[in-house]
Amino acid sequence: MKKLLLLGLALAPMALLASAEGAETNYDIVQRTVNFIIFAGIVWYLLADKLKAFFAGRTASIQAELDKVQDTLKASQEKVENAAKKLEEAKKLANEIVENAKTDIDSVKKRVADAVDAEIANLDKGFDEKVKIETSKAKKQIVSEVLEELLSSDNVSLTQEELANIVLKKVA
Repeated sequence: MKKLLLLGLALAPMALLASAEGAETNYDIVQRTVNFIIFAGIVWYLLADKLKAFFAGRTASIQAELDKVQDTLKASQEKVENAAKKLEEAKKLANEIVENAKTDIDSVKKRVADAVDAEIANLDKGFDEKVKIETSKAKKQIVSEVLEELLSSDNVSLTQEELANIVLKKVA
């Protein structure tokens, strides 16, 4: 690029000097072109290091910024991966909790059913005993009423001895 620019600057005066016949060639274009080339060289000599340093610094700052963004991106990706792992662990834990709850529910149902069955058996036994007691009470009451009716009626005449024998037989 530099060579092409210098070649263009060197050939420009020749093109300007090549004029038509009879034309007056009293221009100071050659001196001006040489002065410009010298000025451009001096400016390049004085500013080249500073421009290179500026662009190198700019490149370094852009690279540092890019590295910083990449580090942030990596950290974010790690956080996302950690969050995904924690989510999977939470799902597993939730499934375990649900399974444990189902197992607990089944065991509680079984215990309640066993307790209800035992209570029903106790109530059934108590009912049977109550029926026996009430039946014996009813029998005693009926026997008592029949005896009283028999004893109070004039149709049956029992002596004291016969009544004592009946009671003795009953007791024995």
